[in-house]
Amino acid sequence: MSDPLSVVAGEHGVIRVFALEMRPEQAAFQREEGAAAQMLGVATLEPGQVDVIRIADLEELGLAGYLTEGCGIPDAQIAPDRARLAALTGWVMVVRSRAFGGRAAQIAPAPELRLVATYREPGTDWTAAPLKSQSAEPFSAARPSPRAARARARRIGATLFAVVMALIALLLWLVIA
Repeated sequence: MSDPLSVVAGEHGVIRVFALEMRPEQAAFQREEGAAAQMLGVATLEPGQVDVIRIADLEELGLAGYLTEGCGIPDAQIAPDRARLAALTGWVMVVRSRAFGGRAAQIAPAPELRLVATYREPGTDWTAAPLKSQSAEPFSAARPSPRAARARARRIGATLFAVVMALIALLLWLVIA
């Protein structure tokens, strides 16, 4: 990712952390709908994809713990920034890629917002050895003997014949009655 303030269409798995350098009541207001979008200089943001957090509320977990435990960022990505994240006080805004709804965007943060870090969530590892199972093989079920297959076919045929005959008898009874 060359420019952390550019969001490409279809971007996923990127988390941007902004420090909110403003009075606490202004920072708390950023939780209101539309306020974060205005501060980031974008038209709209998906609700629930932007977290405005007072760092003191994270207690012993801290911002680094929130990012690793709450957002799934690998500890190896956080390690170089751990001291800088621990030094932050006040409020932060955590913005996930899903906040942009898959649309391209150019983030133009207000002067009160400072980009602290950008992280990438790990993707799903889809590699696996193919599963081998005898029961998954085609025609792996026990095949009935020809005699059993004929008997089953006769039972099905007899049942269908009985149903059709019952319907005909019912129809005749309704016409005659």
